[in-house]
Amino acid sequence: VQLQASGGGLVQAGGSLRLSCAASGRTFGGYYMGWFRQAPGKEREFVAGISWYGGIKSYADSVKGRFTISSDNAKNTVYLQMNLLKPEDTAVYYCAATRRFEALTSSQVYDYWGQGTQVTVSS
Repeated sequence: VQLQASGGGLVQAGGSLRLSCAASGRTFGGYYMGWFRQAPGKEREFVAGISWYGGIKSYADSVKGRFTISSDNAKNTVYLQMNLLKPEDTAVYYCAATRRFEALTSSQVYDYWGQGTQVTVSS
């Protein structure tokens, strides 16, 4: 199983980025896909998640109304559209996958992880 995250970069506050997570190596029906982020000196935190066919979505309070998670099953890809970015959104963003539909905001339940993509928001 491989998860390939991409789309990070440097953007000014108020700007937008779209992250992609390309999944391969198996069929992902029945999986829940999450985006996490980790800033320097901080713990990895849940950002958003989506069930593979899109029926279940969830967001951290800090990104509600600004970030949107979506999936394209034909492309085996999950997206995270990030709008109205703030300097505090600066972090390495990771995508992850799990078949366990419980405690989905905890990184502990995720079995597969991508390599991370850096998002830097300047003020």
